[in-house]
Amino acid sequence: MSGVIIDGQAVAASLREQTRAVVAQMRSDGRDVHLSAVMVGDPASGTIYARSQEARCREVGIAYTLHALPEAATEDEIVATIGRLNTDPRVTGILLNLPLPPHIDTPAVHYHIDPYKDVEGVNPANIGLLFYDAPIIAPCTALAVMEILRRIHCTPRGMNAVVVGLGAIAGRPISLFLQHELATVTACHKETRNLAEHTRLADLLIVAAGEPRLIGAEHVKPGAVVIDVGINRIDDGRGNQTIVGDVRFEEVKEIASAITPVPGGVGPVTVATLLRSAADAARNQLRPRRLTT
Repeated sequence: MSGVIIDGQAVAASLREQTRAVVAQMRSDGRDVHLSAVMVGDPASGTIYARSQEARCREVGIAYTLHALPEAATEDEIVATIGRLNTDPRVTGILLNLPLPPHIDTPAVHYHIDPYKDVEGVNPANIGLLFYDAPIIAPCTALAVMEILRRIHCTPRGMNAVVVGLGAIAGRPISLFLQHELATVTACHKETRNLAEHTRLADLLIVAAGEPRLIGAEHVKPGAVVIDVGINRIDDGRGNQTIVGDVRFEEVKEIASAITPVPGGVGPVTVATLLRSAADAARNQLRPRRLTT
């Protein structure tokens, strides 16, 4: 019997409604939520993505401004732009659109985003505070995974949880969240030897390796909850691009108790979580600041 297919679109819609209510209340209290995005270079895909960001912000009442810099912009110029946004009291959230050009040190630029305006939770201060289970804002993808688990009433406490992937904004933060929830966590990756020996022990399997269709039925314990974070574009063999996850969905759905599809699973929840984080950032700035540097 197939497992429950988790509807990420429905979870995202619920999150947007909650965020819309928070933003409306803040506006009535005299505080607008204003997200400023920084994009370096102007590829067609980046422009389309920025327009999508603006539309999603508008849906929940968040003001949106795009700051577009040329492809040849230096690291100092990008940092200067972020510095101006940090000090602008009208800006309550900052989003750095990726990827940056190869001549830019992305982690170094992340360091300059005010942790209280860092809506993606990528500043090293926020990543570090997650270690203590006390981030100002946490990475959106990790938050989205934990939100999905709450929505399906999956309590990690005491579970054997396996996370496949060591990424700084997905795999590692998810592992930390699960440890804080008192799961027994095994951290694997696509180079783990005998990967299936580890993943078959998982009551909860979260895959964020960025490797298309890495995980099949042979990797999954019957009845496990499977969360597929991967979003991979591949050729479908007919010259068209298609989006697939890190999990072979059709195989695994037959033995998992619950599973996220790709697309339509973690992706939309991550976007909705970003909007919620933008509202949270605006609220956090009304409170006394903690030392972050």
